[in-house]
Amino acid sequence: MRNSTKKKVLILLGAGLALGLTRSPQKYYKIIKATHGAFKDFNRKYLIQLIKEFKYERLIEFKENPDGTIKVVLTEDGVKKVLTFDIDKLQIKTPKKWDKKWRLVIFDIPDKKKKVREVFREKLKELGFRQYQESIYVIPYECENEIDFIVEFYQVRNFVRLVTATKITNEAELKLKFKLV
Repeated sequence: MRNSTKKKVLILLGAGLALGLTRSPQKYYKIIKATHGAFKDFNRKYLIQLIKEFKYERLIEFKENPDGTIKVVLTEDGVKKVLTFDIDKLQIKTPKKWDKKWRLVIFDIPDKKKKVREVFREKLKELGFRQYQESIYVIPYECENEIDFIVEFYQVRNFVRLVTATKITNEAELKLKFKLV
């Protein structure tokens, strides 16, 4: 959880940068909508500790404004890190050699979040997952970081599980679909 929270805070800082750079009211609204209420669940002490870690890792720096207030600014390395977790550019890397493990994403997102459920399904397909059953998607590649990111992004952590399996019955069909044979 710690790493996913750390990523989320860094992405929210990146959203602040994006807000400062955008001139489009539509993009501005989209950014605000995506980040609305994101800080409400954070423990304040933990958030301060994360900011200190980002400073130590040179992902952010503090700049004093003329009026004496301090602003937090993403460094070039911080911007690069945020962009690696950009939801629209997210990809699952295909290794040269398959480790013979299947990754199953199992979810039960409630009806009151039906739109989120559909967007989540589409994102899994976009990432290369194949539907195994209605709410089970499979891929043969390491994807824990990417799944952590999208469950945080769509705020569905309580409804999603990632399982790593060494064998699935009738896996020959999946091996063909993923061109593993």
